[in-house]
Amino acid sequence: MNVAVVILNWNGKKLLEQFLPSVISCSEKEATIYLADNASTDDSVSLVQNKFPSIKIIQNKSNGGYAKGYNDALKNLSEDLFVLLNSDVAVSLNWLTPIISEFKKDDNLVAAQPKILDYNNKSYFEYAGAGGGYIDELGYPYCRGRIFNTLEKDKGQYDDTTTVFWATGACLFVRKTAYNDVDGLDEGFFAHQEEIDLCWRLQLQGGTIKYIGKSTVYHLGAATLSVYSSKKTFYNFRNSLLMLIKNVSSSKVWFLLFIRLILDGLAGFQFLIQGKWRHSLAIIKAHFSFYRLIPTYLKKRNKNCTQFKYYHIKSIVWNYFIRKNRTFKELK
Repeated sequence: MNVAVVILNWNGKKLLEQFLPSVISCSEKEATIYLADNASTDDSVSLVQNKFPSIKIIQNKSNGGYAKGYNDALKNLSEDLFVLLNSDVAVSLNWLTPIISEFKKDDNLVAAQPKILDYNNKSYFEYAGAGGGYIDELGYPYCRGRIFNTLEKDKGQYDDTTTVFWATGACLFVRKTAYNDVDGLDEGFFAHQEEIDLCWRLQLQGGTIKYIGKSTVYHLGAATLSVYSSKKTFYNFRNSLLMLIKNVSSSKVWFLLFIRLILDGLAGFQFLIQGKWRHSLAIIKAHFSFYRLIPTYLKKRNKNCTQFKYYHIKSIVWNYFIRKNRTFKELK
């Protein structure tokens, strides 16, 4: 199985200097490494050309965000398996081996992720992906090892290989044929939660998503957009609504969107009383952007969505804030 590790970059010179050495030393025997550059204006491309000459360069014509950036980069690659790797990820020795092995033995496997630990605190799971992702009935995402901002310590509790609902875009393994069959990432998302939408559509086509805990990587996180960025709040709230209207059956989607309107409003109010008015405004903007996009996304609705149960629990908000369940194993 031929493997392409593709690192998307936009003005990330310092990150490339810091993280590429581990990717090269731990990956070159099993994969071809590509840098997909989103029209950077810094010296990151020349840095890679001069300091890391083994890496192949793909130069995108514009900065179309994560989704378009990867769609443009992957369309001409011939490898069987793509690894979409963030530029702020350090990998470990033999990180590719167990996941490649799983793809070889399971023809139905279309996407996967390794264990994602925090680069700055390596004994804890990292926010973006942790031990494999899920969403509740209302479209709110959470992970084994991370619910909202509560992160679990890695005690080997998620060293397994198991089916999950979504695999993180920080380190996303995806079979080329499956990626192409669903037309790749949704470029309308620009950034954030597009990998969840992709995994949802892959499963509606009959594929399986897995978390493979025998492989470990370390994610710095928030390298492009800070966790405190109101722009990140905007994309997360808007894109989760877009996912619902694309992939949930028509018999329930409008009721779920009404409940989301209420809960998102409460989240905005909470931000407001915390003095984070920019995040409150971002949620309002996210909803108005979503309303404008409804006609477009109704045309994107998946015909297979009526027969698929996508959620593990009905409400992560209820479990976390009311029942006080802080870990995945406590969820009811």
